[in-house]
Amino acid sequence: MSIDYKNKGLTLLKKGQSGIIHAVFSRFGLILLMLVAQVLILFSIFEWFRGMIPHIFGGTVILTSVIVVYLLNNRINPTAKITWLIVILLLPVFGVLLFVYTQSDLGHRVLKEWTGKVISDTKTCIRQDESVAARLEKENGGVAALAHYIGRSGCHPVYDKTAVTYFPLGEDKFDAMLRELEAAKHFIFMEYFIVGEGLMWGRVLEILARKAAQGVDVRVMYDGTCEFALLPHDYPKRLRRLGIQCRTFAPVSPFVSTHYNYRDHRKILVIDGHTAFNGGVNLSDEYINQKVKFGHWKDTAVMLKGEAVKSFTLMFLQMWMVDGGQAEFETFLAYPTLEVRDAKGYVIPYGDRPLDEDQVGERVYMDMLNRALKYVHIMTPYLILDGEMETALKFAAERGVEVAVLLPGIPDKRIPYALAKTHYASLLESGVKIFEYTPGFVHAKVFVSDDREAVVGTINLDYRSLYHHFECATYLYDTDCIPDIEADFQMTLKKCRQVTRETVRHEKWTVKLLGSLMKVAAPLL
Repeated sequence: MSIDYKNKGLTLLKKGQSGIIHAVFSRFGLILLMLVAQVLILFSIFEWFRGMIPHIFGGTVILTSVIVVYLLNNRINPTAKITWLIVILLLPVFGVLLFVYTQSDLGHRVLKEWTGKVISDTKTCIRQDESVAARLEKENGGVAALAHYIGRSGCHPVYDKTAVTYFPLGEDKFDAMLRELEAAKHFIFMEYFIVGEGLMWGRVLEILARKAAQGVDVRVMYDGTCEFALLPHDYPKRLRRLGIQCRTFAPVSPFVSTHYNYRDHRKILVIDGHTAFNGGVNLSDEYINQKVKFGHWKDTAVMLKGEAVKSFTLMFLQMWMVDGGQAEFETFLAYPTLEVRDAKGYVIPYGDRPLDEDQVGERVYMDMLNRALKYVHIMTPYLILDGEMETALKFAAERGVEVAVLLPGIPDKRIPYALAKTHYASLLESGVKIFEYTPGFVHAKVFVSDDREAVVGTINLDYRSLYHHFECATYLYDTDCIPDIEADFQMTLKKCRQVTRETVRHEKWTVKLLGSLMKVAAPLL
């Protein structure tokens, strides 16, 4: 199918109804002003307490000591623990109050309880085929152990009989998306971090509206941060007029809350229970290189057909239920999957949520690094590592494994770009190879190892993805598409410049300074 780029599809916003200017002069602009006002009030309270320090010095010392002891015995990430200790010791009153505030669950206690309940209630919705698990155990005990861990973190079985297609660019996924959406007969589920009007979303929306009119159950969910600059707050109502059910995850309200720290960063498309898409590609024109923001946009995705699609159906419904409503898991999981008898290998779609103590995304990556024998090749837009992940990367390289990390040559944000470079010297010293994509920005989230296993999904190598976002990914073992993933890495590598100790030494001092200063606060960003 060839994409007609002249056909912009369906548009619900008039010119001038999107973007920063609209956000400033809309309901959201008012909300933003109210949030800023509340932050200023909070800081004034902190300042008032600081002015009283001479009078309550003894109490401050005792309180700070208690918090320090609590931190040392807390199970939070060690790197974040160090950051908090620095903040509290440098700013005793402000730091303590800020720590108590962020740990108070203010605003997200209900979300935490509800997501926990939904996950608990649906842990047995999809039964593990024990014959598949037993076969995997015989083939590779290490992968079987990883599958066991992923399975215990939620309802994430390991599957066979699933065909996987790898897309090396957003344009490739877009082409396949349109084709599969046109064939939908029963339901379409879409969950994306970013939805922005333009050619990509316009063409998709045109199909969604037509399918809804035909009686197809169409549901769209996007993250509430889209209201910042992309979509107006009433956009869900506009979609409902077209027959499309729509929900916004954690829409921004005029009240300061830690709830805003947790975003839905997932990208999931499920069609009729037999086809699913996953990867880094959002629904906006830069992802298919129709809008140039940071040079050429390199992204990836996978399409699944077969048994494993059930897991993405479940993941979507779990998130859809966060705002309440009738449970419909049995109804949609009952739809038949495609019979793919000749599909090779094993597939595990899995999710990661920030409101539990399992860092599934990070641990899957670390397990691959620890088991690798020949190579681990990585594509990621950001490199903001905690101590554990940095150690895993370095240890793999020190064992003789070729660890190569491919990063953007043109960054989208200054601070993450500078923070990534703070890790370069240490990684290079251990033998990790680092490359930067000269044509533009790498948004792909890919791990591929030893020609046998890979992960393609939404999980970046930074604190936000690993600790603060709802994420999802597809783990692949011995599937037919793994050579395609490695071939794509090698092709992309040809367009990269290699980072050396010499290039690190000659990096701009402003970048070095910014990275060094922000590294202290990196776990809190």
